[in-house]
Amino acid sequence: MTDVAIREAATADIPALHALIESAYRGEASRAGWTTEADLLDGQRTDADDLTDILADPEQALLTAWRGDNLIGCVLIARRGEGLGYFGMLSVLPTLQAAGLGRRLVEAAHDEMRRRWSAKRVRISVLPQRDTLIAWYERLGYRPTGETLPFPYGDPRFGLPKRDDLYFVVMERPLD
Repeated sequence: MTDVAIREAATADIPALHALIESAYRGEASRAGWTTEADLLDGQRTDADDLTDILADPEQALLTAWRGDNLIGCVLIARRGEGLGYFGMLSVLPTLQAAGLGRRLVEAAHDEMRRRWSAKRVRISVLPQRDTLIAWYERLGYRPTGETLPFPYGDPRFGLPKRDDLYFVVMERPLD
């Protein structure tokens, strides 16, 4: 994917970002790729208000990947303390998944967290039921920390769980 430009998101990108993120995680459209959460969660993955809040926060940003005028990927980056970065909401258009764009976005996230916040390590959180995704992150150098985070049951902004055993495993890797 050499014809892709990566840049920080702007407020005008919010409608396209929302559509992309929802298509990558929820509903039937997400099943065209391998990163779907459709078997675990219904409802939304995010909303325009959440994306607006992210863009207004100096401790967070969304990096976007564009092919011409088409948004095809994004990743959230955040500062989580001195030397610690976080990324999430990694989204690639389902029909373009498994072509290297996700890896490129992760590398861009690492670079930007180092540049912007002097991050020395980065964390992610993943539902343990997503073993294929966890294996992919392990190939990128992430390792489980042994920590877990609760799933926000009862808050429909994060989705409508189809199971009662959801939580997040925390993974981390150093940034060289």
